[in-house]
Amino acid sequence: MSGAPVVVAALRTPIGTAGHGLADVPAADLAAAVLRPLAAQVAKMVPDTPVAEVVLGNCMGPGGDVARVASLAAGLPVDVPALTVDRQCGSGLAAVEVGAALLHAPGPGRVVLAGGVESASTAPWRFWPPRGGEEPRRYERAPFAPADLGDPDMGLAADLLAADRGVSRVRQDRYAARSHARAAATQSAGLYDEEIVPVGGLERDERVRDGLTVERLGRLRPTFRPAGAGGTVTPGSSCGVNDGAAAVALVDADTHAALGLPGLRVLATATAGVDPNQPGLGIVPAVRAALDGAGMHLVDIDAVELNEAFAGQVLACCDELGLDEERVCQQGGALALGHPWGASGAVLLVRLFAQLVTQERGRTGLAAIAVGGGQGVAMVVERCP
Repeated sequence: MSGAPVVVAALRTPIGTAGHGLADVPAADLAAAVLRPLAAQVAKMVPDTPVAEVVLGNCMGPGGDVARVASLAAGLPVDVPALTVDRQCGSGLAAVEVGAALLHAPGPGRVVLAGGVESASTAPWRFWPPRGGEEPRRYERAPFAPADLGDPDMGLAADLLAADRGVSRVRQDRYAARSHARAAATQSAGLYDEEIVPVGGLERDERVRDGLTVERLGRLRPTFRPAGAGGTVTPGSSCGVNDGAAAVALVDADTHAALGLPGLRVLATATAGVDPNQPGLGIVPAVRAALDGAGMHLVDIDAVELNEAFAGQVLACCDELGLDEERVCQQGGALALGHPWGASGAVLLVRLFAQLVTQERGRTGLAAIAVGGGQGVAMVVERCP
């Protein structure tokens, strides 16, 4: 893996609750707020190595090439191309995968900035065009899969998955309470500070709740199916609707070798498909494929960052993988921090950089995220040198 690209810097915005702290910041401006200091950091590290490309994930933005708008807004030169990637919730991690692939190609020393952005607060309203004299019909999301195959909303799919895999309401609430407790402790200790770029007056993640107990969570009603029908997923065991951006700077192996600086080497990436009716399980085959690509097993991984879209979904994946749930998101995950869809995969990688490089809490890391429509994206990294 000595020729693999390396992440040498990683930053994110605070994660805001939709309609609150970042409500007036459009997606391109959120991304620019991260790209600008990230590019400045890299310019100091490798002053003679230009940014070759910007790759950003986004799901619900204004359309067009959000990455290009963000790149120009961040002050990057006009000759730097930019690409927007849409793999729904996996877009941010998929963008880093694309960026890493670009650096595998032969060529002179290069830098790629890759990550993701989402502004649920400023996402445009979308309408199906009028037919047969009817009025235009608004919709909140595009189809994840053909209707005849099954195209459930993620929340309902997570509720049904928890029931199918026997993940109890109590276990989900316990996991959610732990995510908030870990995030609150991490936030209080200042361990998020170095990775966060303040935006719009917001300096801290908004969703984190200290003292959110299993007992308090137990009072919430199920959201997607009534309790009498077996529903167990509540607002407390679900991610929020959020705004945020995250990005990393990748360099080719030769450039990193000349730097002699710590970073995260991208050992393997993988994308997999599963039944669209159980999209939350997309993490499982993606993780297995990424670990195989790296020649590793879960026991070899020091830091595990799975996107916590729903507690029941994460727990079902842990059970399928034989992964101890206590190992997941040890500094808090998306249940506490939030899930800015197109950015969330990149947030996982920023969190791994913070733990493995900045804090030196281990050597190897795994990031993985499930995708609506039945996909999963995973990446295995290793601290180096």
